[in-house]
Amino acid sequence: MIAKLTAEYRFFLSMPHDMRVLLITNMLYSLVLPVVEIFMAAFIMRYFADTSYVAIFQVAMYTGVIITSLANGFLLKSFKVAYLYSFGILLSGLAMAGMMFVKDITLFGLIISGTLIGAASGFFWTNRYLMALNTTSDENRNYFFGLESFFFTISNITIPLAIGALLVSIDGLHLFGIVFDIYKGYRIVTLIVFAITILACFSLTHGKFKNPVQKDFLYFRFDRLWNKQILLAALKGLVQGFLVTAPAMLIMKYVGKEGSLGLIQGISGGLTAILIYLLGRFAKPKHRIFIFGAGITIFLIGTIVNGIELSVTGVIVFVLCKVFFQPMHDLAYYPIMMKVIDIVSKRENRNDYAYILNHEFGLYIGRIVGLGLFIFLALNVSETFALRYSLIIVALVQMLSILLAKNIMKHSYSEDK
Repeated sequence: MIAKLTAEYRFFLSMPHDMRVLLITNMLYSLVLPVVEIFMAAFIMRYFADTSYVAIFQVAMYTGVIITSLANGFLLKSFKVAYLYSFGILLSGLAMAGMMFVKDITLFGLIISGTLIGAASGFFWTNRYLMALNTTSDENRNYFFGLESFFFTISNITIPLAIGALLVSIDGLHLFGIVFDIYKGYRIVTLIVFAITILACFSLTHGKFKNPVQKDFLYFRFDRLWNKQILLAALKGLVQGFLVTAPAMLIMKYVGKEGSLGLIQGISGGLTAILIYLLGRFAKPKHRIFIFGAGITIFLIGTIVNGIELSVTGVIVFVLCKVFFQPMHDLAYYPIMMKVIDIVSKRENRNDYAYILNHEFGLYIGRIVGLGLFIFLALNVSETFALRYSLIIVALVQMLSILLAKNIMKHSYSEDK
């Protein structure tokens, strides 16, 4: 076992230096993401006791992503990409702290907090895409995203378990004359998160990341192949919003509180993490469409079970399927996207960031449509109906992306022949 682990470590060391630095930074930030993605939704559910507020928060968050993705394009003309990436990491911690330490949260305050956290995500994700694009090649992107997904999956196991245990144990605790409650527990978690963001920024200083040479990045007409990729992004966005909010909504409503949230997220994560690492390590570019399709099929099965049996059992099955689906989908999706950027950026002689920004707009459209569907069903039919059937609708539509991804890959690799 030790020999195999040593061999894997040596393989990691054989990768380009900047790619390794980016992976280590992302590993640190992966400790933060579960807090932002899972427990923020749980916190809002606890505070407002209404799933529609979680959806409103998500819309504000995704709008913040678009605003800063656009601003980031202009800032790249004057600031290093690593600085902007670090700023996004720190801003996520500050935005969380601002929300957690306010005593009374109004709807307006919720929207402002969501926009700020989205702004942090915009700086983080767009600059992450740019650095990953420039530090990897098509041959090692499966490994890059496989190892990165391995980190994220492990964090999605351990962090919810740790935070859930902390929140449950700290509620009602008397220590040094202070009576702790669940909200003080959330504030302690936020301070820990902020400390980790500082470590992630420090890690990034060890790399040398280049900004785009060409400064223009805002375009409205693109190559036909890229337009297909944007449609694929919209389909991804359609389901992406639900992946952030649905598990927290379902678990808080049908299973239990934060302790249960952490426990359920961790049940199948270990197996998933190992599977994703092995897929990233040994799968070839030609295997991406199989991984992509398998992940979406698993997600569809989970939504159907949840729709038929909207109870503790149905929710657990859905969350377990979601744990498998998300890293499998990302492992295949992002290398496909970056291969398309490699091709169309040379064909059109444009800044890589032009495609990353446009990609965010594609995701945004899908996210807003998906969340809009949930809000519409919750307000006009019932919240239970929305939780039961909106996921199935989104998963069925998502199946169309398998054919689209296959077509994109076919035309992408025909360029190399």
